[in-house]
Amino acid sequence: MNIFNHYQDVIKKLLLDEKEKKKIFLPENLNSISVETPPKKFNCDFSTNFAMILSKVNEKSPMDIAENFKDLLLKLNDISEVSIVKPGFINVKLSKNFWSNFLEKILSNPSEYGVNNKEKKKSYLIEFVSANPTGPLHVGHCRGAILGDVLSNLLIFNKHKVTKEYYVNDYGNQIIFFTKSIYLRIREILFNEPFPTNDPDLYPGEYLIEISNNIIKHNNNLNFDSFDKISDELTEISVSESLKLIKNNLKNLGISHDNFISEKSIVTKNEVSKVISKLKDKKLLYQGVISAPERKQSDNYKVREQTLFKSTVFGDDKDRALQKSDNTWTYFASDAAYHNNKIERGFDKLINILGSDHTGYVKRIVALVEALSEKEEKLICKVSQLVKLIKDGKPFKMSKRKGDYITVEDLIDEVGKDATRFIMLNRSSDVELDFDFEKVKEKSKDNPIYYVQYCHARIASVFRKLNKSIGENINFNSQLNFSDDEIKVFRKISEWPKCIEISSKKLEPHRITTYLYDLASEFHFYWNLGKDDETKRFIIKDNISLEKLIFLNSVSVVIKSGMNILGVNIPEKM
Repeated sequence: MNIFNHYQDVIKKLLLDEKEKKKIFLPENLNSISVETPPKKFNCDFSTNFAMILSKVNEKSPMDIAENFKDLLLKLNDISEVSIVKPGFINVKLSKNFWSNFLEKILSNPSEYGVNNKEKKKSYLIEFVSANPTGPLHVGHCRGAILGDVLSNLLIFNKHKVTKEYYVNDYGNQIIFFTKSIYLRIREILFNEPFPTNDPDLYPGEYLIEISNNIIKHNNNLNFDSFDKISDELTEISVSESLKLIKNNLKNLGISHDNFISEKSIVTKNEVSKVISKLKDKKLLYQGVISAPERKQSDNYKVREQTLFKSTVFGDDKDRALQKSDNTWTYFASDAAYHNNKIERGFDKLINILGSDHTGYVKRIVALVEALSEKEEKLICKVSQLVKLIKDGKPFKMSKRKGDYITVEDLIDEVGKDATRFIMLNRSSDVELDFDFEKVKEKSKDNPIYYVQYCHARIASVFRKLNKSIGENINFNSQLNFSDDEIKVFRKISEWPKCIEISSKKLEPHRITTYLYDLASEFHFYWNLGKDDETKRFIIKDNISLEKLIFLNSVSVVIKSGMNILGVNIPEKM
């Protein structure tokens, strides 16, 4: 139950009833009437702005309108107190009986609490990671990988259908350089030929030795005398071995994809020609020239006529090349074919998780998808900004044995999967993130994952001492009497459906980590009250009250749901 949406509907009905009685005038649109979480200082359960919305059309001050509605609001079910705050906000406190019924609904069906069953359910294709299959994942991929996975979990929790996809860039020059690097590493192993260290196109990472040894071990029929003769077969094998590393990295992060789509298969099945024909039919292609990129304007850049897509028609800042003057396809052409393939599979929404180095790519790909699908906002791109690793207060560089970067494997070895996932989502993806190793390992409220996990561990400790299990059936009765301090925690619990709704609509799962930290803070504050006030303790003379049993179970429901969406474990002992 989303109490904010519920009371928004209740208030709108009340206003419509008063309009029918000709007691008030209403604006044409009531969408600006809100029911929100009020500041803590007001000690109430929700706040509404409708008096200010009605002020102009009724030619009365918001304070007067609020006063006129005070008695009507108090007659509504479960509203016990109404107070008015300048310039016209109406603050509402709900009855203790309301909270009893509210918690009973949560605990009767805990897995459904927070799900927005009113919204139309959609099918999503979320493409994320899609790193070149030329070696293990590095920290630069990590944040986007976790963002894509948790976003998928969030939409699945909200009953949408989600397909998680990885686009394998196994076509083009980088794959040729990668395969050549593997070939030379194999020659080094078999024939003691030194691996070239002065060729900037080659991949120097030691992980190539592991891949090369696996290829030698399982491919006795290959002859490594000539690169040209085995390049096609070796490319397929090398990409496969590299993908094994990547999939293992993802597995260690708690991530799995439903599909791995090959760029090479897109190209070889003539999907590029198909999308070009489609764009021609829409009269969205022409032969023309584009100005040189800024970085090349001083390098005697030659302007050539190319096949261009009219992306400016759809909001891009310039038209984009699909075919070069030598008739070869651009990278954007194969990407266009892939996105056309996505569209033809019939998903309601497409989401791409992109790294910060692809920010400039967003406009053209969004324009392309709109042109192909004839639908605005068919594709949504979320950009994952950089992560700065901090240790001892300084930028930290871990082992470079995998190549000239820090690997996901290194990061997980240092702090573990759970901390990696939680902290990577601790800020909005569109801002840079500082990942401080010392703070991640602290056992204090300054470490958000510890603080949330400790909340659940404390709850589990109570049930362990009582020889009970979290989630056991509870018989509610009308004699429940929750304290004001307990109700403060229930208020935060009541915000969970709203957190899920906003996170889902805005595609911003970082809101969940913030919410869980706030809920944990409210819980720990209440727990610490028991140090000075025996009545606040959960176990008194080896017994627990029904109210506190309900309290603990209710907090546990939300912590579990939130951490499951994040893909983070909740230990019962810490």
